[in-house]
Amino acid sequence: SHYADIDPENQNFLLDSNVGKKKYETQYHPGTTSFGMSVFNLSNAIVGSGILGLSFAMANTGIALFVILLLFVSIFSLYSVHLLLKTANEGGSLLYEQLGMKAFGMAGKLAASGSITMQNIGAMSSYLFIVKYELPLVIKTFMNIEETTGEWYLNGDYLVLMVSIILILPLSLLKNLGYLGYTSGFSLLCMVFFLIVVIWKMFQIPCPMDIDIVNITINATLAPVLDENITSDMCKPKYFIFNSQTVYAVPILSFSFVCHPAILPIYEELKSRSRKRMMNVSYVSFFAMFLMYLLAALFGYLTFYENVEPELLHTYSAYLGADVLLLIVRLAVLMAVTLTVPVVIFPIRSSITQLLWAGKEFRWWRHCSITVALLTFTNVLVIFVPTIRDIFGFIGASAAAMLIFILPSAFYIKLVKKEPMKSVQKIGAVFFLISGILVMTGSMTLIILDWTQNVASDGH
Repeated sequence: SHYADIDPENQNFLLDSNVGKKKYETQYHPGTTSFGMSVFNLSNAIVGSGILGLSFAMANTGIALFVILLLFVSIFSLYSVHLLLKTANEGGSLLYEQLGMKAFGMAGKLAASGSITMQNIGAMSSYLFIVKYELPLVIKTFMNIEETTGEWYLNGDYLVLMVSIILILPLSLLKNLGYLGYTSGFSLLCMVFFLIVVIWKMFQIPCPMDIDIVNITINATLAPVLDENITSDMCKPKYFIFNSQTVYAVPILSFSFVCHPAILPIYEELKSRSRKRMMNVSYVSFFAMFLMYLLAALFGYLTFYENVEPELLHTYSAYLGADVLLLIVRLAVLMAVTLTVPVVIFPIRSSITQLLWAGKEFRWWRHCSITVALLTFTNVLVIFVPTIRDIFGFIGASAAAMLIFILPSAFYIKLVKKEPMKSVQKIGAVFFLISGILVMTGSMTLIILDWTQNVASDGH
């Protein structure tokens, strides 16, 4: 065979006499995207706005507990990728929805499609929210505007529409994900620059409690004692912290590693495709993002300690004001999230196409219509629903657990026939499934409790 993706796990594709040549060529065409571009695409699918909240997570868990949680979440996510790729090879499909269909019929297909759509629309909304709220601040700083008097170019609603039409829509209309490797690479460079500035600022900014003490009116004789006590306590890193916000650390980290809807599209377009090669792509991407997340969280926390806000950039603004380097970082983050939206749209569009037009040939009108409809819907949400972050916190808690834990393990248990239920692999998948159910119910319960108790928390 001239197909390059035949490793031992894939051989059953050709041994299946029911798979016709036409169907095989349509669904399993040889990939054209290089290893490096695939790493860029997967890394860009992993990294996102969640990086801005990791320092807040560390401030509410402590350094040691955060590292433990980050390590476990990244390992679980990699194990989930392993299950998904093995299931795709054994199940004879590189489409998430088709695996669901083969495993559990229409219910499985709807569960996969619904989870992918919810998770990615939530991610797109969070990215566009950053554009809506950060871009006006950047423009104000560039133009030295102190107070807003209703100018249209400082209105976040107009700006998010313009960015969507001028930048996001053309990139989202590309037919192949491989071409987005170049924009993914640039997006990653923006996030690396953000990380460098976070590290640099840690050595420039003194402990923020020193600044707070200046604003406190106290007896002059008590000032030195108070200053010494507060500084020694507040400006000292803690390794294990348990408070009311600690419970949100796992959802924050889980959302930061959700990339599973993009795994199979990237795998399908990988040159010299094989499960081992795709796992190597995953290892490189996950290790790079693990380091980036750890460094961003650590140096952000060591700069502000317990005073770090849920969004790190806001914390810098509170202490530095109109800082030029901070302005460039805002611009870099804006570019990064803007260029990530097309990568996120790709799996949603693929999911909707598989749900409504499975087996139909590619049509440009359908491709463009779905893309425009998705962008329009997301823009409407971002503009007209101010509390959408809480709504998608709930949706994300359910969808992220479904995509990382529940669906890959359930599909694996059902479709991988050559391993008995008593095998180590199947028992591991069962435990992984149970863990996912616990994570999903736990996260959703915490968010519902947060709503009912009306606690102001941006941790999720």
